[in-house]
Amino acid sequence: MSEQKKIITFGEVLLRLSPAENRKLMQAKSLDFFFGGTEMNVGASLAYLGEPVKHITAVSNDLVGEAALASMRQYGLDVSSVQKVNHPIGQYVLEVGSAMRSSQIAYNRLHGSFANIQADQIDWDAEFEDVGFFHWTGISPAISENAYKALKAALVSAQAKGLHITADPAYRSNLWQYGRNGQEVLKELVSLSTIFIGGVNEINEILGTSFSQDQEGFVAASKELMQQCPTIRQVFDKIRTGVSASWQKIYGRAWVAGEYLETPELEITQVVDRIGTGDAYAAGLIYGLRHFDAATALEFANAACALKHTILGDVNLVSVAEITEVMQGNTGGRIKR
Repeated sequence: MSEQKKIITFGEVLLRLSPAENRKLMQAKSLDFFFGGTEMNVGASLAYLGEPVKHITAVSNDLVGEAALASMRQYGLDVSSVQKVNHPIGQYVLEVGSAMRSSQIAYNRLHGSFANIQADQIDWDAEFEDVGFFHWTGISPAISENAYKALKAALVSAQAKGLHITADPAYRSNLWQYGRNGQEVLKELVSLSTIFIGGVNEINEILGTSFSQDQEGFVAASKELMQQCPTIRQVFDKIRTGVSASWQKIYGRAWVAGEYLETPELEITQVVDRIGTGDAYAAGLIYGLRHFDAATALEFANAACALKHTILGDVNLVSVAEITEVMQGNTGGRIKR
């Protein structure tokens, strides 16, 4: 699936605050900060890989919003359609865990800038000119009615234009606070998409099914999803085994054109930062689908995800060459001179 057209990502940008050196918040005298957000992380990772990407969102009309825009520009994102609104940018505090101590997150995003995005001010038909891929996640429609309406309008337009639409449902029950049923909305929006990035858990949540986690269950769940949401043509999943907060194992699997695909497992024994690893997988998958066949795209996505565990911050700042090396089995981490 070779594709040279632009990519559009849509979703909230957040300010991440985090104590350094695995400290708990009560120990910290200062905080590191990064700008991120699941869809922006995908777009920024793709831009770093050399792809043309525009991110559409809303940021605060103040110095924090300007800093967010500067950060996105630094990653290479086109921010020409970002709205500025008179509401604060969303924030979250992350305590980074280690060994058997889990990382913890506290959000402050309920009435933020993205929740107040002006859906009727986005001309999606114009935005989708010369675009090949549109990426969304289930975080966006969970934030507010405005965000839901903007995303649904985007998907209707993208489907009419025949775009590849990647859906990462990312159901978070605690986010759905404005009156809509999360499962119903996600099924509606997935039904307007073409590529599903998720597995048995996500399918069970959306469809109300109870498929098992093994290969047979994954294949059966994928088939059921395609039957109930017939625009979905491909399903890509990432399986994680957490030995501890510092030691993770991952592999990818997929159901594509009636064939089950699976990658070798990659092991990360010294995790630097788990935030954004799923976004790195999605970015790697989209890049792979634009340049390779589905099996190679799946391997590229898994390698990209593994590498993100070694990068501080939300965005996967690795090159195509670095990802390719890991795909080829070069995981020794030798110094390059």
